[in-house]
Amino acid sequence: MNIYDLTTEYQRDPIGMDILNPRFSWKIESDDKCIMQSAYQIIVSDSEGEIWNTQRIEKEDSVLVPYEGKDLEPEKLYHLTVKVHDNQGNRAVGEGTFETGILKGTNFKAKWITHELSQDETACAVFNKKFQIEKNVKMVRVYATALGIYEIKINGKKVGDTYLAPGWTNYKKRIQYQTYEADNYLKKENEIEITVANGWYKGYLSFTCTPNQYGDRTAALAEVHITYEDESKEVILTDETWSIYTGAVKRAELYMGETYDSLEEKKLQGKSIAICKEEGGFDKTRLVSQESEPVRIKKRFPAKEYIMTPKKEKVINFGQNIAGFVEFKVKGKKGQQIKICHAETLDKYGNFYPDTLRAAISEDIFICDGSEQILIPSFTFHGFQYICVEGLEEVCLEDFTACAIHTDMEDTGSFLCSNAMVNQLQNNIYWGQSDNFVDIPTDCPQRDERLGWTGDAQVFSGTAVYLRNTARFFTKWLHDLASEQSQDGGVPHVVPDVLGSYSAAAWSDAATIIPWAIYETYGDKRILEDQYDSMKGWVDYITNHTENNGLWMSNYQYGDWLALDKEEFADRTGATDRYLIANSYYLHSMDIVKKSALVLGKKEDAIKYGDLYDNILKAFRKEYFTSTGRMVGETQTALTLALHFNLAEEKDKQRIAKMLESNIGAHKNHLSTGFVGTPYICHALSDYNMHELAGALFLKEDFPSWLYAVKKGATTIWERWDSIKPDGDFDESGMNSLNHYAYGSIGEWMYKKLAGINPVTAGYKKFYIKPMFIKGITWVSASFESVYGCIQSEWECKNNKIIVKVNIPPNTMASLYLPEKEAVIELGSGSYSYEYDSDTKLEIDRFTMETTLGEIAGEPAARQIIEQATPGFFDAPMIQYAYGFSLTELLTQAKPLEPVLKAVIDTLNQS
Repeated sequence: MNIYDLTTEYQRDPIGMDILNPRFSWKIESDDKCIMQSAYQIIVSDSEGEIWNTQRIEKEDSVLVPYEGKDLEPEKLYHLTVKVHDNQGNRAVGEGTFETGILKGTNFKAKWITHELSQDETACAVFNKKFQIEKNVKMVRVYATALGIYEIKINGKKVGDTYLAPGWTNYKKRIQYQTYEADNYLKKENEIEITVANGWYKGYLSFTCTPNQYGDRTAALAEVHITYEDESKEVILTDETWSIYTGAVKRAELYMGETYDSLEEKKLQGKSIAICKEEGGFDKTRLVSQESEPVRIKKRFPAKEYIMTPKKEKVINFGQNIAGFVEFKVKGKKGQQIKICHAETLDKYGNFYPDTLRAAISEDIFICDGSEQILIPSFTFHGFQYICVEGLEEVCLEDFTACAIHTDMEDTGSFLCSNAMVNQLQNNIYWGQSDNFVDIPTDCPQRDERLGWTGDAQVFSGTAVYLRNTARFFTKWLHDLASEQSQDGGVPHVVPDVLGSYSAAAWSDAATIIPWAIYETYGDKRILEDQYDSMKGWVDYITNHTENNGLWMSNYQYGDWLALDKEEFADRTGATDRYLIANSYYLHSMDIVKKSALVLGKKEDAIKYGDLYDNILKAFRKEYFTSTGRMVGETQTALTLALHFNLAEEKDKQRIAKMLESNIGAHKNHLSTGFVGTPYICHALSDYNMHELAGALFLKEDFPSWLYAVKKGATTIWERWDSIKPDGDFDESGMNSLNHYAYGSIGEWMYKKLAGINPVTAGYKKFYIKPMFIKGITWVSASFESVYGCIQSEWECKNNKIIVKVNIPPNTMASLYLPEKEAVIELGSGSYSYEYDSDTKLEIDRFTMETTLGEIAGEPAARQIIEQATPGFFDAPMIQYAYGFSLTELLTQAKPLEPVLKAVIDTLNQS
């Protein structure tokens, strides 16, 4: 038995941590089966000895065990030892460290420094300080932040490997600071430079491209803490003695790009202005240590293809739509200007097509100094797959690399199957998350928007937690969400809020749904503690804005955004009654608050919200259901919500399920859902005995479907089902991102239903594996790295055999539901394999319910069966008109034919 992945607040050996009672987690690995932890001991020590020792505790706890020792001190290294015993007499020891940061913003002794550069000056301010040291250095830590985005260099070398620090927060209330290890940077004579670009603080934001959202000048705050070998210490602080320069970075905007002039000399702009007053963002009480993982370059894509377009543009294709920038090697002439323009796609003629970026110019310009250079921007990023290069006579592919950046979250999920297009879809979902989890969960990474739309994050959160460990990422963003709530609990449509708009169903419900997803996935009770007032505040906001009947019938609502069942020119909200959606989510959030209250031991609140739920559910049913179980407005989304959110009476659910099946059939077994219905529709079908139909929807390849974009060459998820139309034209609505992730929410269904990995208790301490087959996929191999270890689910169904393989991590229990078997197998940890006979064939048949009646009519055996069951069927006057209908469409008009047509299909496929 061994201990691995020993973490403090989800981090391995973190530095700069400001949490006063950090939590420790560890995983166990063992070759033995049915391993459970029986006891643990945690010891925390500093340089002087133990400061906390739990002694032996007879418990199975191994996830987020809180520190309960004496108060931690700032800027101190602590050693962590965990000893574990299992139920078979084995013992293991794990070792780690954690280092505290400043601990609170007011502990900063440095002063905020800023400048008096003209508002017309586009060059970035560079704050500069020279200093000497006389002793041998043992350790160096840099604590820094900025109003803007910054980069620190010591003696010309960049400190750290991160980008876009300090990240985007609600600067009016919260500013993150970062901690950097800089042990090997110092010499006797030293120079530190802090370059600060506009970033999110004062740069262009939103589709209005409005600058100065938080302030009109950049600023920096930094301390360099030097510990010498003789244990003496020295601190270099930002103050009024620092100088101001402008240099090579002549322009830097997140949307517009960066201009870097290699020939530009440093231009002294005078001394820094030290700010001591607590206003305009300079209040140190707003400072918090880095809460989420930083943004880093996570993958590099070599240039894949050089294209000379019909318009004679020099274009490079990197083969993947990413968020990031291009690094390239060049030996240009002195003063030579090279421009890199970015785009997601080419038009149908093969020309460079930057139109999806709207007003985001996304151009990086570099001026060469005549030497061989490697050039890369530092203060911008773009959404792109293609670049257009101007200023080079010859373009060498090997000189260009696309650098994909995103928040440095750990990968936790993998999904592969027998269907290559589904595997590409999974890759598209993965990159949709990567490109849009750049410090905050954005809607898109390329155009003049890139905002933290709450609705997109909410609908995707169930998929996000499978693909990556998003605990810290969402914790940071949810803290901003809570800080942006209005006094009466209203939640903005975007967080951080630069639009000033509040409270819409499905969007603002991110306040409840995402914390609950984090709790369920990681067993993180603290996220509920931290967000409880925010969660409750959101539900109370709705309650305070309801009508006399208790229902929420006000506020602007996005409805089922971009659904296909209503003409878009009307308002893009879809055909589903927007207040049906609003009240469905009202009930869903209310239920989450009730469950959260129970987890937190708030019994009175649990009763209060439980009673409120019962009353509102009665009002909802009275408003939206008939006495016989029909729904008002039986759209795919309305019917899906009624089933998935458990809003219908038990007696009516089967009728509603049949109506959903009928609606899908009327749409030729295609979706008509938008942002609200799409995440849940396949779940509802699978849960109500229509899993085969869910599979048919999932594997559709024509518009509208998930695989339509795959067939069109997509490498990410599109904003619209037909962002690129069948003829190659583009949607021209003005909002046509090729890198949104909302429709990637199908990923949750892939993990939960196809792979069958589902939690029973928070954090997967108990879980079940229940794979569900669909025609068109003959094997699946999936894994999920839970907080206890790797859960694996693999199955294969072909050649009259079913093979199922699973892995259960130590310290957990699982229930296994084998396909086509009734008994449930209870498993402890270990790897297991099952093989048994089956007549099930998952290969796609030649004839299906998607086959047209005309094709069926051409088969003599089919005509014979139909004529025997329905004499004269093919003699009907309108029968030729029906030949173009699929059998599914035909059944929407002639349901009694269903057994006959299914018999026909079976007979034809057997023959």
